[in-house]
Amino acid sequence: MKKVIAAFNMTLDGTCDHTTGIADEELHQHYAELIAHAGMILYGRTTYQLMQFWQELLKKPSGEKAMDTFATSIAKIPKLIFTNTLTDTGWESAKIAQKPLIETVLELKQQATKDILIGSRSLIIQLLNAKLIDEFQICIHPIIEGKGLKLFDDIKDRMLLKLHKTKSLKSGVTVFYYEPVKS
Repeated sequence: MKKVIAAFNMTLDGTCDHTTGIADEELHQHYAELIAHAGMILYGRTTYQLMQFWQELLKKPSGEKAMDTFATSIAKIPKLIFTNTLTDTGWESAKIAQKPLIETVLELKQQATKDILIGSRSLIIQLLNAKLIDEFQICIHPIIEGKGLKLFDDIKDRMLLKLHKTKSLKSGVTVFYYEPVKS
């Protein structure tokens, strides 16, 4: 059984917004490598629509190697979208989930040969409350945003985590790898 990994960017004050942060070459390389080793990524509608930016970059590459490589990585990985409003994904590698999130993740965990990434705040919260996240990979950006959605709002129960690895990028971004402590 492979891991369900919540991989997300967050500012120092807990804001999680894909448009806030230091999106440099090293960060794009980090996420391209993460995606290359995963079997699937799950998105909610809002984040999925933000990620469709990368489709356009594939059509018209930026010339920045790390961004173009990330665009290729995100295009290749199968994406499962949890939405009540979309009827078509507009992307060959993406499909709309047919079952509820929790049921889908339980099935995927049994079938997966590679890790399952969770890339949307709303899905992370639901899976965290259902105790279905095996690892958190949180990129903390050295920014205090002061406004916006907080990643860990609406959490039902306290959860103890164990830090098992860190990775520091030249920009000051630090990736913290945590696993829930089983009680």
